[in-house]
Amino acid sequence: MEDKNYKGIIEAILFAMGESVELEKIAGALELDKKKTKALIEELMEEYKDPGIGVMITELDGAYQMCTKPEMYEYLIKIAKQPKKRVLTDVLLETLSIIAYKQPVTRAEIEKIRGVACDHAVNKLVEYNLVCELGRLDAPGRPLLFGTTEEFLRSFGVHSVDELPVLSPVQLEEFKQEAEEEMRVKMDI
Repeated sequence: MEDKNYKGIIEAILFAMGESVELEKIAGALELDKKKTKALIEELMEEYKDPGIGVMITELDGAYQMCTKPEMYEYLIKIAKQPKKRVLTDVLLETLSIIAYKQPVTRAEIEKIRGVACDHAVNKLVEYNLVCELGRLDAPGRPLLFGTTEEFLRSFGVHSVDELPVLSPVQLEEFKQEAEEEMRVKMDI
């Protein structure tokens, strides 16, 4: 191995790209194997734990991104003059959870679960970059398939959708009973 500043190169790549970069691509740029590259990134991640450093490297589903530490956010707000905050209403959160747990999923499947049209909610989630189109279902009409994005992972502080909480069968049964009760109330009106 030549005497290259691999950590500096990794920092430059992650800083300049601004978005997450797959381990494979970083390894290719360094001309190292993935195992050695991952070890170098993990060393950098440890170094960035120093409280005197304002950035960190986060792993997002096998890719890496340089970002600001959460405790620095208040200072960024002072510079950015309070960026517009996204508001996730109950409808958006409900739609987002369906997409996160059922992905890839079509609008029709979301509407079947929610019982109401979801065009506005899905469009808003796409606008917020929490959801994206993953392709089309190989079925009549070729409906669009939706799934979550890396921004979703960052926003909810998880590295992968596999880390999302799992509902117990008891909770599922309670939710089912609540939904059935809501349907009975709506039908009585």
